[in-house]
Amino acid sequence: MISVRLAVPAVLVAAAFAGCFTYFVSPPPPVTAVQLPEQMPELRMGIQANLDRPKVQQRADDFLQAAQAILKQEPNAQASADKPTIIEHIPLPKKRPIPRQ
Repeated sequence: MISVRLAVPAVLVAAAFAGCFTYFVSPPPPVTAVQLPEQMPELRMGIQANLDRPKVQQRADDFLQAAQAILKQEPNAQASADKPTIIEHIPLPKKRPIPRQ
């Protein structure tokens, strides 16, 4: 008599083999063409189609003005970023023994 230890994997292998055989042998399903509507619906995403150019230019000028104000506060920010912050040697931690209980 077949034991359960052998029967369960044999059933799983047979099911996998049957599934693979069916997948590779059966023909693919027919492809149906999707017809597009004659007129596409209008998309409303909250983005204005016509941008007001003077407002865009004003916002760009405001951004540049704010960036220049920040750079005036820290004129040497780039120079201080070039130096390494840690110069001396940093020792690694020593290995500790595993506590035995």
